[in-house]
Amino acid sequence: MPHLLSIDLYQTAGIGVLALMLGFLFTRTVPFLKRYCIPAPVSGGLVVSLLMLLVHSICGVEFQFDGTIKDVCMMLFFTSVGYQSNLLSLKRGGRPLVVMLALVTVLIAVQNLLSTGIARGMGLDPLVGMAAGSIPMCGGHGTSGGFSPVLESMGLQSAASITMACATFGLVAGSLIGGPLAENLIRKRHLAEESGSTDIVSGMESSTADPAYKELRPESEEKSFRGYAKAVFILVLTMALGSCLSHLLAGTGITFPTYFGSLIMACLIRNVCEVSSRGRDVLGMDRIISFGNICLSLFLGIAMATLKLWELVSLVLPLCVILLAQVLFIALFARFVAFPVLGRDYDAAVFISGLCGFGLGATPNAMANMSAVCLKYRYATVPFIIIPIVGAMFVDLINTGVITLFLNLLP
Repeated sequence: MPHLLSIDLYQTAGIGVLALMLGFLFTRTVPFLKRYCIPAPVSGGLVVSLLMLLVHSICGVEFQFDGTIKDVCMMLFFTSVGYQSNLLSLKRGGRPLVVMLALVTVLIAVQNLLSTGIARGMGLDPLVGMAAGSIPMCGGHGTSGGFSPVLESMGLQSAASITMACATFGLVAGSLIGGPLAENLIRKRHLAEESGSTDIVSGMESSTADPAYKELRPESEEKSFRGYAKAVFILVLTMALGSCLSHLLAGTGITFPTYFGSLIMACLIRNVCEVSSRGRDVLGMDRIISFGNICLSLFLGIAMATLKLWELVSLVLPLCVILLAQVLFIALFARFVAFPVLGRDYDAAVFISGLCGFGLGATPNAMANMSAVCLKYRYATVPFIIIPIVGAMFVDLINTGVITLFLNLLP
């Protein structure tokens, strides 16, 4: 019988920070991690979790972690995601944005149908399929951490380990197939000529990214502190209101992730504030996003470092089958559905490289894929406008809705 070692709240947080520091070190020194945009919490956390697996295998020690800080960071991050959901972007994005939203919705639905269908065919609990569906694929590590408690409450005890492992696989796979697929289409259909340029975004940066702009408009430390303090206070208050909304939603009998109320509340507040420019200034979106990303890093560091990898042994073969099927599906979907719908031109090829990026990984993967394609050929303005909007503002909202529907329809 394994010896149980309890790790308290503070020690768990410290392990998460240690995983982050290791990840930052790896990202600076390992070219592979830079090339495929592997987040620092993922690389560092995976090493820590592998060490835990080694200790478990040799010494028979099973670790019990306190997830309180991890849960708080998760809530704060998804609240910040809600604040990034600007519905006015639908109007500004035009037809390409609407088409991409439709494609992403179909992609998410089929990912879940595919994974649960394979799980059932192999005689497994369909919740295993959900844990390898759009939760880790389109959702990445953030959504994986958010829905793992829901899956565990429904009976899948190893949900966190499964979803995080699948999300890590997706990050690499999304980067591996997106660029080559787009490049093949461009070359075979002669959609663009190689440029030979090494600077694909020259002149594309906003004025606020110019160092001269920042020198002319220096910000005092006190003003910066007040800005971040306001962002934290806004997020905490929104999280509290969202918790009330979550309690109301729980009364409907429908299963929602714990962060859903906060995400929706933040979305409502953001879009009410968008009515006036003064309302937009009050929020201070740059600080809200920055603090949300800090919380995401700590959340992922803890989540990855505390994976119980020994729980995955019996599921290695089924997960490999499901994940390979997911990769094959998104490649076919991007080539034979998304590419024709988006216009069969150069922009469409760049679009599908981004679609593969966040369809299996995350928005940074999508941006990296598109940058690699454009570096070889030429800059594509529309994809670089639309993909960040879809990836940052709408994917999590759509994915949460589709996942919630599937979980409540499962027998």
